[in-house]
Amino acid sequence: MAKKKNEANTSELTMEQKLRYLYDLQLVDNEVNKIAILRGELPLEVSDLEDELAGLSTRIDNLEKDVKELENAVSDKKNEIVEAQALIKKYEEQQKNVRNNREYDSLSKEIEFQNLEIQLCEKRIREFTADAEKKRETIAVSKTNFEERSGDLKQKQTELANIVSETKLEEERLQAKLDEIEQNIDERYLTAYKRIKSNARNGLAVVTVERNACGGCFNKIPPQRQADIRLSKQIIVCEYCGRILVSDSFAEENA
Repeated sequence: MAKKKNEANTSELTMEQKLRYLYDLQLVDNEVNKIAILRGELPLEVSDLEDELAGLSTRIDNLEKDVKELENAVSDKKNEIVEAQALIKKYEEQQKNVRNNREYDSLSKEIEFQNLEIQLCEKRIREFTADAEKKRETIAVSKTNFEERSGDLKQKQTELANIVSETKLEEERLQAKLDEIEQNIDERYLTAYKRIKSNARNGLAVVTVERNACGGCFNKIPPQRQADIRLSKQIIVCEYCGRILVSDSFAEENA
């Protein structure tokens, strides 16, 4: 019911009143923007640091898993060496009891094969060990970076929290004021305002005429168009930037 009542009230407003509400909305938004400027790049920096730390944490976890797998691979190869040595010992014992040269040569080939297997395992162990060592070094560097960036994040979070704490009451006051003003603006005008604001580099959707020019893009406005703007009988937008133009008298009344 309240929504319908507000819509009925806005339809009863004159165009000048509607423009004034739009201009008042812009003024309050400007105050909100000042708080955002006070925070500067801190929210983005905090977000970037959180993403960076998440990436470092994932990288460290993956590297530690790789090292564990390499250590297991080294252990497997060492077991294979033990098994090969046991087979060599077995074949050497069997050679003592062979009945002919063919059996002896067959066992010799088995011994030779197991020695080659041992050499291959030792090579793999060296490779796995070297790879694991490199990954451990990378882990150490990553952990150092993680600690440093964690310190940076904590500092940035503290700075941001202090600013948020200092501006919380003002933000709440401004938000309440925004809500109150928006209740007096037609939905289609409010939608247009927000669209223009989102596309404007400086967040200005409603501007006054300053020195015969648009207060947003500073392009000159023809005299007849300035006269129409001063009458406040219709919504007039800048033909260059699309911002809503209002009379400079609005600014004088709010000075």
